[in-house]
Amino acid sequence: MDTTFSAIANIIKSRRSVKAQAMNGNKIPNGHIAAILELANWAPTHAYTEPWRFIVYENPSEFCQQHAELYKANSLGDNFNPTVYNNLMHQGDKVSHIIIAIMKRGDLPKIPAFEEIAAAASAIQNMLLGATALNIASFWSTGGMALKPALKEYLGFGEEDSVMGILYFGYADEYPEAKRTTEIEEKITWIK
Repeated sequence: MDTTFSAIANIIKSRRSVKAQAMNGNKIPNGHIAAILELANWAPTHAYTEPWRFIVYENPSEFCQQHAELYKANSLGDNFNPTVYNNLMHQGDKVSHIIIAIMKRGDLPKIPAFEEIAAAASAIQNMLLGATALNIASFWSTGGMALKPALKEYLGFGEEDSVMGILYFGYADEYPEAKRTTEIEEKITWIK
Protein backbone atom coordinates (compact mmCIF):
# COMPACT_ATOMS: atom_id res chain seq x y z
CA MET A 1 0.00 0.00 0.00
CA ASP A 2 0.98 3.61 -0.47
CA THR A 3 3.25 4.87 2.33
CA THR A 4 1.17 8.04 2.76
CA PHE A 5 -1.98 5.96 3.29
CA SER A 6 -0.11 3.71 5.71
CA ALA A 7 1.15 6.70 7.71
CA ILE A 8 -2.33 8.25 7.92
CA ALA A 9 -3.91 4.89 8.79
CA ASN A 10 -1.35 4.39 11.56
CA ILE A 11 -2.09 7.83 13.06
CA ILE A 12 -5.85 7.23 12.93
CA LYS A 13 -5.53 3.79 14.53
CA SER A 14 -3.09 5.12 17.17
CA ARG A 15 -5.30 7.96 18.41
CA ARG A 16 -6.48 7.38 21.96
CA SER A 17 -8.46 9.36 24.48
CA VAL A 18 -6.20 10.02 27.46
CA LYS A 19 -8.04 11.38 30.50
CA ALA A 20 -6.72 14.69 31.79
CA GLN A 21 -5.74 13.10 35.11
CA ALA A 22 -3.52 10.58 33.23
CA MET A 23 -1.40 13.31 31.64
CA ASN A 24 1.99 14.04 33.19
CA GLY A 25 2.09 17.84 33.48
CA ASN A 26 4.81 18.50 30.88
CA LYS A 27 4.23 21.59 28.70
CA ILE A 28 3.60 21.46 24.96
CA PRO A 29 5.32 24.18 22.92
CA ASN A 30 2.75 26.76 21.78
CA GLY A 31 4.01 26.22 18.22
CA HIS A 32 2.75 22.63 18.36
CA ILE A 33 -0.67 23.81 19.55
CA ALA A 34 -0.74 26.40 16.73
CA ALA A 35 0.12 23.67 14.20
CA ILE A 36 -2.69 21.48 15.54
CA LEU A 37 -5.13 24.39 15.27
CA GLU A 38 -4.01 24.99 11.67
CA LEU A 39 -5.10 21.42 10.85
CA ALA A 40 -8.55 22.21 12.25
CA ASN A 41 -8.90 24.95 9.68
CA TRP A 42 -8.72 22.36 6.87
CA ALA A 43 -11.85 20.45 7.88
CA PRO A 44 -14.61 20.03 5.29
CA THR A 45 -17.07 22.93 5.30
CA HIS A 46 -20.18 23.57 3.19
CA ALA A 47 -20.15 26.97 1.45
CA TYR A 48 -16.90 27.85 3.26
CA THR A 49 -18.74 28.79 6.43
CA GLU A 50 -15.79 27.47 8.51
CA PRO A 51 -17.90 27.38 11.69
CA TRP A 52 -15.15 26.27 14.10
CA ARG A 53 -13.88 28.63 16.76
CA PHE A 54 -11.37 27.90 19.51
CA ILE A 55 -10.45 29.48 22.83
CA VAL A 56 -6.99 28.37 23.97
CA TYR A 57 -5.97 28.38 27.62
CA GLU A 58 -2.19 28.18 28.07
CA ASN A 59 -2.82 28.08 31.81
CA PRO A 60 -5.38 25.27 32.29
CA SER A 61 -5.96 26.08 35.96
CA GLU A 62 -7.45 29.44 34.91
CA PHE A 63 -10.17 27.73 32.88
CA CYS A 64 -10.69 25.00 35.48
CA GLN A 65 -11.37 27.58 38.19
CA GLN A 66 -13.84 29.41 35.90
CA HIS A 67 -15.47 26.08 34.98
CA ALA A 68 -15.89 25.01 38.61
CA GLU A 69 -17.33 28.40 39.63
CA LEU A 70 -19.73 28.35 36.68
CA TYR A 71 -20.87 24.87 37.79
CA LYS A 72 -21.37 26.16 41.34
CA ALA A 73 -23.33 29.23 40.19
CA ASN A 74 -25.64 27.05 38.09
CA SER A 75 -26.16 24.22 40.58
CA LEU A 76 -28.83 25.33 42.98
CA GLY A 77 -29.62 23.57 46.25
CA ASP A 78 -29.38 19.79 46.11
CA ASN A 79 -28.00 19.89 42.56
CA PHE A 80 -24.61 21.10 43.82
CA ASN A 81 -22.11 18.29 44.33
CA PRO A 82 -18.85 19.29 46.07
CA THR A 83 -17.03 16.32 44.49
CA VAL A 84 -17.97 17.48 40.98
CA TYR A 85 -16.90 21.02 41.89
CA ASN A 86 -13.53 19.76 43.16
CA ASN A 87 -13.03 17.54 40.09
CA LEU A 88 -13.73 20.46 37.75
CA MET A 89 -11.40 22.69 39.75
CA HIS A 90 -8.51 20.22 39.39
CA GLN A 91 -9.29 18.66 35.99
CA GLY A 92 -6.39 20.48 34.34
CA ASP A 93 -3.72 20.00 37.01
CA LYS A 94 -1.64 17.73 34.73
CA VAL A 95 -2.72 19.26 31.41
CA SER A 96 -0.60 21.52 29.20
CA HIS A 97 -3.36 23.35 27.27
CA ILE A 98 -7.15 23.43 27.29
CA ILE A 99 -9.01 24.39 24.14
CA ILE A 100 -12.73 25.13 24.10
CA ALA A 101 -14.16 24.14 20.71
CA ILE A 102 -17.23 26.00 19.50
CA MET A 103 -19.48 25.73 16.45
CA LYS A 104 -20.16 29.36 15.52
CA ARG A 105 -23.32 29.30 13.44
CA GLY A 106 -22.87 31.06 10.12
CA ASP A 107 -25.27 33.55 8.60
CA LEU A 108 -26.31 31.31 5.70
CA PRO A 109 -29.68 29.88 6.78
CA LYS A 110 -29.65 27.45 3.83
CA ILE A 111 -26.81 25.55 5.56
CA PRO A 112 -28.42 23.18 8.10
CA ALA A 113 -27.11 23.42 11.66
CA PHE A 114 -26.26 19.71 11.44
CA GLU A 115 -23.72 20.44 8.70
CA GLU A 116 -22.10 23.16 10.80
CA ILE A 117 -21.86 20.77 13.77
CA ALA A 118 -20.38 18.06 11.52
CA ALA A 119 -17.82 20.53 10.14
CA ALA A 120 -16.78 21.62 13.65
CA ALA A 121 -16.52 17.97 14.76
CA SER A 122 -14.33 17.26 11.72
CA ALA A 123 -12.09 20.17 12.71
CA ILE A 124 -11.76 18.68 16.19
CA GLN A 125 -10.89 15.25 14.75
CA ASN A 126 -8.18 16.89 12.61
CA MET A 127 -6.75 18.36 15.82
CA LEU A 128 -6.82 15.04 17.66
CA LEU A 129 -5.06 13.30 14.77
CA GLY A 130 -2.47 16.06 14.54
CA ALA A 131 -1.84 15.76 18.27
CA THR A 132 -1.36 12.00 17.89
CA ALA A 133 1.18 12.56 15.12
CA LEU A 134 3.12 14.85 17.52
CA ASN A 135 2.93 12.31 20.39
CA ILE A 136 0.59 14.62 22.28
CA ALA A 137 -2.15 13.09 24.42
CA SER A 138 -5.67 14.44 24.02
CA PHE A 139 -9.12 14.13 25.51
CA TRP A 140 -12.38 15.49 24.08
CA SER A 141 -14.74 16.09 27.00
CA THR A 142 -18.39 17.06 27.02
CA GLY A 143 -18.65 16.80 30.80
CA GLY A 144 -19.23 19.43 33.45
CA MET A 145 -20.74 22.57 31.96
CA ALA A 146 -19.53 21.88 28.40
CA LEU A 147 -22.99 21.34 26.91
CA LYS A 148 -24.90 23.69 29.21
CA PRO A 149 -26.07 27.06 27.85
CA ALA A 150 -24.32 28.83 30.76
CA LEU A 151 -20.83 28.05 29.40
CA LYS A 152 -21.72 29.21 25.90
CA GLU A 153 -23.14 32.45 27.32
CA TYR A 154 -20.14 32.92 29.64
CA LEU A 155 -17.84 32.65 26.61
CA GLY A 156 -19.92 35.21 24.70
CA PHE A 157 -21.50 32.99 22.06
CA GLY A 158 -25.06 33.13 20.77
CA GLU A 159 -28.10 30.92 21.03
CA GLU A 160 -27.47 29.15 17.70
CA ASP A 161 -23.82 28.47 18.50
CA SER A 162 -22.74 25.25 20.24
CA VAL A 163 -19.88 24.39 22.54
CA MET A 164 -18.57 21.18 20.96
CA GLY A 165 -16.41 20.24 23.91
CA ILE A 166 -13.47 20.95 26.12
CA LEU A 167 -10.26 19.60 24.62
CA TYR A 168 -7.44 18.67 26.99
CA PHE A 169 -3.92 18.40 25.55
CA GLY A 170 -0.75 17.27 27.29
CA TYR A 171 1.82 14.54 27.40
CA ALA A 172 1.30 11.10 28.89
CA ASP A 173 3.57 8.29 29.97
CA GLU A 174 0.97 5.60 29.17
CA TYR A 175 -1.82 5.27 26.64
CA PRO A 176 -4.96 3.11 26.79
CA GLU A 177 -5.05 -0.07 24.77
CA ALA A 178 -6.71 -0.03 21.33
CA LYS A 179 -10.23 -1.40 21.43
CA ARG A 180 -13.22 -1.82 19.15
CA THR A 181 -16.16 -3.97 20.22
CA THR A 182 -17.40 -4.86 16.74
CA GLU A 183 -15.47 -5.71 13.58
CA ILE A 184 -15.95 -3.29 10.67
CA GLU A 185 -17.48 -6.05 8.50
CA GLU A 186 -20.47 -6.14 10.85
CA LYS A 187 -21.08 -2.42 10.27
CA ILE A 188 -21.05 -2.44 6.46
CA THR A 189 -23.62 -3.51 3.90
CA TRP A 190 -22.20 -3.87 0.37
CA ILE A 191 -24.71 -3.39 -2.47
CA LYS A 192 -23.82 -4.96 -5.81
